[in-house]
Amino acid sequence: MTVTSCKKGGWDVALKDKWLLFLLMVVSVPLAGELNFYPFHNDFRVSLGTPTFFLFLLWLRFPSPFVSGLLVGAAVTFFRTGLEVAIESARSWDAAFLHHYPVFFYYLTYAVAFRAVRLNRYHNRPIVLGLLGVTIEIAASLAELLMRYSVTEQVVSFYTWNQILLIGIFRSFFVLSLFNLVILRQSKAAEELTRKENEKMLLLISELYEESIQLKKTLHNAENIARDSYGLYQSLKAEQPEPLDELAQKALQIAGQVHDIKKDNQRIYAGLSGLISHESDYMPLEALVDIVLRSNQKYARSLGKQIDFSLHTEGAFPLCHVYVSLSLLNNLVVNAVEALNEAGSIRVEVKREQEAVVFRVADNGPGIAPKYREKIFIPGYTTKYDKSGNPSTGIGLAYVKQETERLLGTVQVQAGNDEQGTIFTITLPVGQIGKEESKDAFLYNR
Repeated sequence: MTVTSCKKGGWDVALKDKWLLFLLMVVSVPLAGELNFYPFHNDFRVSLGTPTFFLFLLWLRFPSPFVSGLLVGAAVTFFRTGLEVAIESARSWDAAFLHHYPVFFYYLTYAVAFRAVRLNRYHNRPIVLGLLGVTIEIAASLAELLMRYSVTEQVVSFYTWNQILLIGIFRSFFVLSLFNLVILRQSKAAEELTRKENEKMLLLISELYEESIQLKKTLHNAENIARDSYGLYQSLKAEQPEPLDELAQKALQIAGQVHDIKKDNQRIYAGLSGLISHESDYMPLEALVDIVLRSNQKYARSLGKQIDFSLHTEGAFPLCHVYVSLSLLNNLVVNAVEALNEAGSIRVEVKREQEAVVFRVADNGPGIAPKYREKIFIPGYTTKYDKSGNPSTGIGLAYVKQETERLLGTVQVQAGNDEQGTIFTITLPVGQIGKEESKDAFLYNR
């Protein structure tokens, strides 16, 4: 549905753009028509006006071709008439108009024929589109020649028909080639935009996956608290003394409140699980690593850091679960980006070692002191602070360790070469994050 309503005192932007393109067509066709030659040694000219008009008709769906032909034909006629009078001062307006008015019927016939065959239905059939374009140009040329020859009483010769046919073929397929190039470029741009949006969505959902793991842990804790509170209530009730009855009721109330929190969290967790637990969400591991590197290059630039990223892969990998792999690897790379100062380098290695996949992220930052290397995996512990002095959440590495151990893997941290920088290594069983490629595999178009 076309929106034509007014917004904040102005036209809808899309409609305004269409009118601007239409006005551009009315102006550009007469100007392009001045790049011309005369193949028949009479008043019939061949110019770039027709290819320009054809291209605009293919491009624009507004207004109708008939209106376009009417206005463009009038614009070309009056432009050429005025130009001739301006150049030849002795030429009268009447004589100049009689000289150029047949071109009006050329553009009008062209537009009417374009609308009659509904040429815009054949955008996906270029050969048919080109042949119909040739036919339309022949019909328009015939209309102009008939108007010119009706005055001079000349006859359209076989040679003239051949020339019109050849010129029509050349101009129509030239325009068609240009039009298809523009469409191809637009398609590639749209594909690139879709790819970027998909990558952003994957990263967003991988972050939700992390939150779902933390939420699942919270659910488990809430269940334990509710059970312990109810156990305390039963113990207090069994003691019978009057003063303990109030405490027993308080314990029961706490158990009920925690149970309500648990139920609310369960509903949230169910929604997140439905979003991120599709079995078909598998991708080539190389593509996942590529997404992580590109997103963190942007993140580093946003922090004003000059970081050189490098990637080394070794071995054959199965399709890997998108959100598990993304969340683990992205956490390590983000941690490395934030650990570096103004400049540095980050190297990501992915290797296949028998039935295990090894992720290694190394940076040349300030490193982590040996006494802190075990503490960094404790939830809430952090050594990173922003420019305002606010600490980081301290959740990322704790999540990495928790999720890695859940997947029966290991995570290690060590100093880099010459005690410079930090190296994180995650080793995971292949069966925990990957599966062999199949017809139902998630396909990633790079």
